[in-house]
This record gives sequence, C-alpha cells and structure tokens, in this order.
Amino acid sequence: MAILSPSILSADYMHFAEDMAQTKADGAKWLHVDIMDGHFVPNMSFGYAWVKAMRKITDLVLDVHLMIDTPIKYAEEFCKAGADYLTIHVEADTPENIQKTLEQIRSHGVKPGIVVKPKTPAEAIAQYLPMVDLVLVMTVEPGFGGQKFMADMMPKLKKLRQMLDEVNPQCHLEVDGGVDLTTGEVCKENGADVLVAGSAFFGSADRAAFCAQIEK
Repeated sequence: MAILSPSILSADYMHFAEDMAQTKADGAKWLHVDIMDGHFVPNMSFGYAWVKAMRKITDLVLDVHLMIDTPIKYAEEFCKAGADYLTIHVEADTPENIQKTLEQIRSHGVKPGIVVKPKTPAEAIAQYLPMVDLVLVMTVEPGFGGQKFMADMMPKLKKLRQMLDEVNPQCHLEVDGGVDLTTGEVCKENGADVLVAGSAFFGSADRAAFCAQIEK
C-alpha cells in the first residue's frame, strides 16, 4: 500500500487553509511542502513561517523538502517549525555537512531524508541510506511544478529500493515529479511507497478518488 503526499505547491494560495482541510477530507495523510531558495533551484517558495502556520492548523504529516543550498544552516529552524519528515539534497552541500545535517534533524525528533536529482546516481547517497527514514527520487528537475515525468528514472528507483532492502528496509522510498494515476502505478511497480502529486491531485475532479487509487 502506498502513501499519497499531495504537494501544497499546487494548492490555491488564496484558499490555503481550506485546501489543506479538504486534502485531509479527501483521505490524504501526508502533505508535501517544497521549500525553494532561488539559488539551489531557480524558483522561490515558502519558509519557516509557512511551515509553522501549517503545523498550527493541520495534523497531516508534513513532508518538508528542502531545495536549498547548505541546508545545515536552516534545518534546525524547519524542525522547530513542525516538520515531521525533513529531506535534504545530497547535491546541496559537502558529504560531511550532509551527514551532520541528517544527524541534526534526527536529534530534534524529526525523521531525516535524503534527495537525489535526476542526474545524480543512486550510489551518491549509499552512505546515508542507513541514517534516513525517507529517500526521495526526483523524476523531474527540481524547482517547478507541472513538469513531465521522467520514466528513465525508474531503474534508479528500483536500484535504490534494492539497496534499502539490504541496509534499511523500513525506509520509505518517495517519488516527486509528474506523478499521476498512470505514472504512479509505474513508480509503485519499481519500489516507491510514497508518491508526491501536485497538479494531478489538486487539478483532479475527484480528489478523494485520486487518493484512493494512488494508495490502493
């Protein structure tokens, strides 16, 4: 059984609280929150205050994805703001700082995760796999919503599931980018158990049915 993590980046910002409440009513248990700094990726979104505000009005699992440079500078604040899972990009800092950041996240009682961009091989995160609760595979280039799903990421996804099964079988394997009802099935077939959907979910005529289909 999979978990749907709707990406709040695709919600209606003028009716943010209502969209969050409706997302829960539609059956979702997680909420994916993309944090972008305009440097690591060419777009900007949200910050500590947004996460803190979300935490006050929802008990959904906040799956916070830091698409930012040197996350060691900011991870603690996002932990304090109320993230349940906090994922950082392996490409965003030195190996030493990535490890320190994951340890720091865990020390705050938050579940750490590691992310790989499309051009980053699975082997780049091998050393962190025993340390994390979530591995996120990007199936689009990070920074923008609504991009086309990269099916050629499936061998990497499958390989990471095999690697995790050897060292950390309880770890979630998440996919973000171009996920809809069709591509979601492909991701599940290749080992994913958490699926991020933005425009496909929020643009669906029947969000509850979408959630049920993804999570079956």
